Amino acid sequence: MRIPTEPIGSIPRPVGLIEAIAEAGDYADPKLNGLYEEAIQDTIQEFEATGSPVITDGEQRKYHNFWTYGVHGLPNTAPDGFKIPFSAGHVRRMPRLTAGPFRYRVYADRYLDTAQRYAHRPLKQAVISPSALSLMYPAEDIADYSRQEFIDDLLREHEREIRRCFEKGAEKVQIDFTEGRLAVKLDPTGDLLNSFIGLNNLALSRFSGEERQRIGVHTCPGGDRDSTHSADVDYADLLPSLFELRAGNFYVALAGEKDRTRVLKIIRQYMKPEQRVFVGVVSPIDPHVDTAEEVRDRVLEAAEYIPLEQLGTTDDCGFAPFSDDMSTTRKTAFAKIRARVEGTQLAEEVLGKRR
Repeated sequence: MRIPTEPIGSIPRPVGLIEAIAEAGDYADPKLNGLYEEAIQDTIQEFEATGSPVITDGEQRKYHNFWTYGVHGLPNTAPDGFKIPFSAGHVRRMPRLTAGPFRYRVYADRYLDTAQRYAHRPLKQAVISPSALSLMYPAEDIADYSRQEFIDDLLREHEREIRRCFEKGAEKVQIDFTEGRLAVKLDPTGDLLNSFIGLNNLALSRFSGEERQRIGVHTCPGGDRDSTHSADVDYADLLPSLFELRAGNFYVALAGEKDRTRVLKIIRQYMKPEQRVFVGVVSPIDPHVDTAEEVRDRVLEAAEYIPLEQLGTTDDCGFAPFSDDMSTTRKTAFAKIRARVEGTQLAEEVLGKRR
């Protein structure tokens, strides 16, 4: 039986591209177009060389990060929005909405336009969750633009983005829900998490059952500059609610967990029969380059708890969710991806002999 394997999304940008963006002072400066094109072409070639059956463009042009790419630069925002503190001591910040209406400035399907010129394998596109962007609305209501009006606009924009990705030919669409674990840290009562689950399910309910089988949800404790924002949160406080989401696929960071067996038991208890769980088998923020044999053993471990027909493998997180992150090299990222692919194949061979 084949075990599907997929990436999460981002690959470190070439250092030259990062430096050129900083020098230009504007990521959208037309003189950068050639560098973006080269980075995307090289990323896809390197991705396909790993043997990964599903690839991405490495988010080379997704600025500034996986969270706010669609709203970066909106005129009706201010820079003093929600803070995301990381264990390394730095803080990332979201824009704050100052007036309505809420509209995306960029839809993720635009990234497929360039990627499809070079890709020979199915492309996956990551999009941000409605719950993450809901944090843009301030605690105090915006005059002449209620929170409910904002939510209605947010859900419509999210649905439009996913449909546009499918129309462009995306094989899978992955909803990044890294704020799920963070929600538990911010509000241990679980109320914030439950509100996020409810909001995301409102969005997922707009798609058919067949469409939801091509939609996945990614959860992790964050990954930026080799640090996390919520790794100290117990998965037991997230996973029961996570599997209430009406998605067909779940990408769960696991390689970086201290007690994988405990997490796998929780997954087995709460996953639904119609859901496939892609377990993380390499950790992007761990500098150690995994061997295929190490990955094989992690897959075999997961297979003891998750039915093979519902098991997949993935990376714990993207390798550079924030575009200026240079803590991991492109060489290391692709080496880890190759280990994921080859290790998954080795596990298939072992499991095939057991059946």
